[in-house]
Amino acid sequence: MSRADELATAFQAARVRLVRVAYAVLGSYSEAEDVVSETWLRLVPADAREPVLDVEAWAVVAVARRAMDTLRSARVRREQYVGPWLPEPVVRRSAADDPAERVSLDATVSYALLVVLESLTPGERVAWVLHDLFGMPFPEVAEVVGRRPDAVRQLASRARAHIRSATPRVTVTDDEHDRTVTAFLRAAAGGDLAGLVTLLDPSVTLVSDGGGRVSTARRPVNGADPVGRFVMHWADRRQPGDQVELVRVNGSLGAALFRDRVLDTVFSFTIADGRIIRIDVVRNDEKLPALTPTPPT
Repeated sequence: MSRADELATAFQAARVRLVRVAYAVLGSYSEAEDVVSETWLRLVPADAREPVLDVEAWAVVAVARRAMDTLRSARVRREQYVGPWLPEPVVRRSAADDPAERVSLDATVSYALLVVLESLTPGERVAWVLHDLFGMPFPEVAEVVGRRPDAVRQLASRARAHIRSATPRVTVTDDEHDRTVTAFLRAAAGGDLAGLVTLLDPSVTLVSDGGGRVSTARRPVNGADPVGRFVMHWADRRQPGDQVELVRVNGSLGAALFRDRVLDTVFSFTIADGRIIRIDVVRNDEKLPALTPTPPT
């Protein structure tokens, strides 16, 4: 086996982890894949200059650095974004028909977590992702972030405190999440506003992302009754040929709306104490995968 083949084999073995690292830092699966591809192109020349003894360790650091640089430039673009900016969801139907890398991705990077990570600074986000999520020691994280280990430790600590305060304290089981989402969609489809509102937390928030490309709410909708009425208004505007399916959004049950057999909208739900506390609605077609509806039986 040639040296190039050895490097390719080792890099491919590490690719799942590399995409997960980049996706957690960036919140964009397509950008994460680009970062990993760019890193591969840099590996062979780097090895020619000085042999890379541990390909995965080298690649994780290289991917994290590149992802951090990309995030910093992306922050400028996101400040000019039309309406709220939401992470790019990973959408699949079931584990059985999903690529291994995305199944593995789902287990670590939930959509609700990605939303919270958006409120961190790039340094806080990278420090927390690398140390808390992927177990990288602080001295190595410091090399990526470009700060001293004690400073990086403080970044991760601030990020940890923020994430703890912004996420539900009680873990929701998959069954509880699935029951709540299914009941919510059933109430919406049946025009049952009262039943729908009972499934919403009084302080629920709905955030929709159209990026100025499609019609969405430009500001978050807050409160059980306003969110319920917003959802019912949306349901009442269904067109002939619209198809709603249950899908997995970063591993948790969500919903997908297909219009003219094209994926139009993805819904992600965050649950706490048996009620929905947040609904994220992604409509920007640049963030939606090329998924087609299930053929009618």
